[in-house]
Amino acid sequence: MFDNGSRYITRGVGNRIPLDIQIFIWQLIEDLKDTVGEVDYLQVFDISIVDETEKTVRIIHSQEVPKYKKIWIVKSSEPCDNEKIFVIDDDTHSTMLLAEEY
Repeated sequence: MFDNGSRYITRGVGNRIPLDIQIFIWQLIEDLKDTVGEVDYLQVFDISIVDETEKTVRIIHSQEVPKYKKIWIVKSSEPCDNEKIFVIDDDTHSTMLLAEEY
């Protein structure tokens, strides 16, 4: 999973998720391959604001098979709203989308 090299984002992600957070999410998936080994086709990221003035967000990264959950606190280059993001791999490409776009 997530080895095909073709990565896409939806319009919603492009409009509402800062680029540095998008890149961080892709990197978390890459790192997961090294730490957990088996990567589920569906990666889930819950983003919530920790400190709006500091532009700090909490990202909860999870997958179902095998069970995985990790929490990250990071600074964003620009404000970010509370969002749920799915990253789905279908063996030919990977797509990052807002949960509401699914």
